[in-house]
Amino acid sequence: MILDKALQLSNEQTVTSSAASTNVIDQVTGGDAYEPVFVVGTVTADFAGATALTIDIQTSDTSAFTSPVTLLSSGPIPVADLKAGNEVFKARLPFGTFRYVRAYYTVTGTGTAGKISLNMAKDVTIDG
Repeated sequence: MILDKALQLSNEQTVTSSAASTNVIDQVTGGDAYEPVFVVGTVTADFAGATALTIDIQTSDTSAFTSPVTLLSSGPIPVADLKAGNEVFKARLPFGTFRYVRAYYTVTGTGTAGKISLNMAKDVTIDG
């Protein structure tokens, strides 16, 4: 997979409590500017303390995300699966996004450690 820094939502972001991704992608216009792309999440440091992590990919017409719309959701990922090197999220970004795209991480429990990288990329292999 070829990574583009302009399409990086998180780069080894520490996620011990619920928070938005470090980066927001500005597509300049809404719609299908980055279609088709996939969003891929890889754990870069083991998670601990929490019981689960949910990754939501959100879109908004404002950079402040005052009214975000969730496009994709991982559902709760058990902390047992959140080990360094594990690819824990892979999905195609749907058509019809608004101008801005970000990730929102929801931590269940009390996180004490864990890092994730989340990227948008075109050259992704889908298993199965």
